Amino acid sequence: MEHLIPRRGNYKNLISYQKADAIYQITYYFCCRYLIKGDRTIDQMIQAARSGKQNIIEGCAASTTSSKTEIKLVNVAKASLKELLEDYEDFLKTRGFRQWERGSREHDAMRRLGKEHNDAEFFMKLIQVRPPETIANMAIILLNQADYLLFKQLERLEDDFMREGGFSERMTRMRKQQRGF
Repeated sequence: MEHLIPRRGNYKNLISYQKADAIYQITYYFCCRYLIKGDRTIDQMIQAARSGKQNIIEGCAASTTSSKTEIKLVNVAKASLKELLEDYEDFLKTRGFRQWERGSREHDAMRRLGKEHNDAEFFMKLIQVRPPETIANMAIILLNQADYLLFKQLERLEDDFMREGGFSERMTRMRKQQRGF
């Protein structure tokens, strides 16, 4: 039986959310530890990381009654994480650090770790003993993975909407069924 208000899954089960949560925790640690107190970049990076995570949550919460809002918020999460990606890349450039190239040993190893692990605790243990340029590179790879996951999530949301419609269409369909039309 179709429900007017569908029972949706828990956002904490979304891999995109798990990655975003790890990115937020890494970013908070990174900014507090390696950026100079008073630097506006600290607030901007932490807020971009937080926005990525929180908009996934808000999109999931809105999904029961508004596909449009869900899609918009997931896209805002994606945009916030793109902004954060640029901040990490700027950190490396402005300090003369090397960004790991695709195919490099470090890049490939981190991509594998990012595919195998989504929990923040795992990455927080790793970064405790790494220099800032390594942490920034790790975050860049996780951000690229999160971007891909959010892109796929948006594609799925689009497909779901095209196949099932939105809340208003569901209301009309259910009302017609109730009346016997």
